[in-house]
Amino acid sequence: MSEIGSSMPPPAPDTAAANAARTIALQMLEERGRGAVLVGVARVDAALEHLLQAVMAPAANRGDGLFLPDRPLGSLGAKVALARRLGLIDAPVERALSALRKLRNAFAHSAESASLADPAHSARLAEIYAEARTNPLWAPLETVLAAQPPSAHGPLEPALRDYILLITILVAFLEATAQQLQPFQPPVVMGFSGVLRKEPAGNGPRSHG
Repeated sequence: MSEIGSSMPPPAPDTAAANAARTIALQMLEERGRGAVLVGVARVDAALEHLLQAVMAPAANRGDGLFLPDRPLGSLGAKVALARRLGLIDAPVERALSALRKLRNAFAHSAESASLADPAHSARLAEIYAEARTNPLWAPLETVLAAQPPSAHGPLEPALRDYILLITILVAFLEATAQQLQPFQPPVVMGFSGVLRKEPAGNGPRSHG
């Protein structure tokens, strides 16, 4: 029987995403107000970076400076644009990520009393939530959040609940998608000797110049 356990395949991608989503949602419950917005978008930003890294050749150096704040891909907006142009995210996800970027910027320059329930913010997110609710994990995660006992911060407001669910689904599925991708291998590359056709692993490039 011990051999069965050791030979079992890893969880299916959607199962892994569901497990990760539950953990993320419960962690996000610890945040409130401005902190919840900033922490949530930071988690999405990191997951989007992992998605882009999944299709890139490994960095020559141990640290990947491509995503440092002062580099072209250091901003969330640049990551969103590149992910969309590479076909790694669809249009609704792009809209959601762009809305979160604007929300983060608004909260970063707002008073501590700013709330997701404010009309300006709720209107910006209403359409995004409607699209995110089509994800099969939205309803189960909503049930999980509803079952949690009240925290020291008080009851979970509907506006924050929906925000947590959106962040959770985005992070879980960006990470799940990244885990299924491999670095892009173009059929040809440019070299000083001309256009080089890439050979199977183990063979060097062949010149077609």
